[in-house]
Amino acid sequence: MDLIKKLDELSVRYQEVSQLITDPDLLKDQKKYKDTMRENQYLSTLMELYDEYKKVLSGIEDAKMMITAEDDPEMKEMAREELKELEEKQPKLEEQIKLKLIPPDPLDEKNIILEIRSAAGGDEASLFVRDLWEMYCHLADRKGWKTETMEAQETEVGGFNKIVTSISGKFVYGTLRWESGVHRVQRVPVTEAQGRLQTSTATVAVLPEAEETEIDIKPEDVRVDVMRAGGPGGQCVNTTDSAVRLTHIPTGIVVIQQDEKSQIKNKAKAFRVLRARLFDLEESKKQAERADARKSMVGSGARSEKIRTYNFPQDRVTDHRINLSLHNLPGFMMGNMDDMLDALNVYANEEKFNEN
Repeated sequence: MDLIKKLDELSVRYQEVSQLITDPDLLKDQKKYKDTMRENQYLSTLMELYDEYKKVLSGIEDAKMMITAEDDPEMKEMAREELKELEEKQPKLEEQIKLKLIPPDPLDEKNIILEIRSAAGGDEASLFVRDLWEMYCHLADRKGWKTETMEAQETEVGGFNKIVTSISGKFVYGTLRWESGVHRVQRVPVTEAQGRLQTSTATVAVLPEAEETEIDIKPEDVRVDVMRAGGPGGQCVNTTDSAVRLTHIPTGIVVIQQDEKSQIKNKAKAFRVLRARLFDLEESKKQAERADARKSMVGSGARSEKIRTYNFPQDRVTDHRINLSLHNLPGFMMGNMDDMLDALNVYANEEKFNEN
């Protein structure tokens, strides 16, 4: 990609968008208004970097001319020092611009429905589900995000076979979108009397939460069944018909919600989860169409793809997609995940840039 040519094209677009946002008729269409303002903000940031880049390139040319034309040794030396400084700055600035050239995905600002399920490993897998859930909750606390448990299937050993949580806040999906997949843990379980190392797995699904206006669910497409709540016990289990099961007939997606005592609340939560799953299904289709036969290393988001290993004896967490290993696993499990999450986002943006 010719960087200057691309930036010149975007500069023209920036002038167009700058004119568009002054049009009072734009406010009549709120979606178009939000999209245009988002594009203006994105291009404004990019143009600031472009101005800085042009100054660096101009400074390099001036310094080279001074070294050639200047007779004064001191002035030549000053020019050489300035040239060295600017030539070190140029590739760093180009890297910044390349990553910024990837337009922000509107989905990045969305809240999410986080689903974690136990896979291979029995009781130990269910305990790992709890550990992962707590890890994401710690991260949410650090980021100032709000969490709400939608569904929890607790096990007798204190783990979860499945837990569904909504996380809302700033840039939630953009931060956690690459967490979907199979997570593997290697450790000596507390349930293991012989002290043997065990490998267990859990699956994570990160679903962008859809607005009602984004996913139209027709009443005739959903079968709603009510039943008595089941589970490991509790005062409200099997006493009232508060549990709700939704079956989306066209896709076969089934959502069961029974955590609330109120049937109305369970139904509302179930529709939020169903909407998120349908939205994710639509987005996955769009991504598949855009990608054609290309298989993105980070962005496939396949539920069956093993993405990360948490090795407790070696105090190591490894993401297999970008071949990155970090140590201080206890800190990572407390939600100190930024280095890993940032690396995944940078890698994904580089992949997108190289496609252009």
